[in-house]
Amino acid sequence: MRAIWNGITIAQSDDTIVVEGNHYFPLDSVAPGVLSRSRMKSLCPWKGLASYYHVEAGGAQSPNGAWTYRHPYPWIRKIKSRVAFWTGIEVVPADDLAEHEDP
Repeated sequence: MRAIWNGITIAQSDDTIVVEGNHYFPLDSVAPGVLSRSRMKSLCPWKGLASYYHVEAGGAQSPNGAWTYRHPYPWIRKIKSRVAFWTGIEVVPADDLAEHEDP
């Protein structure tokens, strides 16, 4: 899978985990310099405390455009230290790249 923001691939992995329709990418699959920590946090009653990141690529920013669960509840620990992206950041199969990325 690939995550694309502003015409740029910002994350790519064959190892995403889908929870509630969101693909959770390994943090190390995100391109360097794309994520910067945000102060925003939210509490999900069944996943735990989410921490957010601003997403930057190609001169555009998606404030709080990604989130992670550093210490999820035990029953959902498979998403620990993975990152998911908000609407507006496209997540597509890797073979769909040609349709989405700028040349």
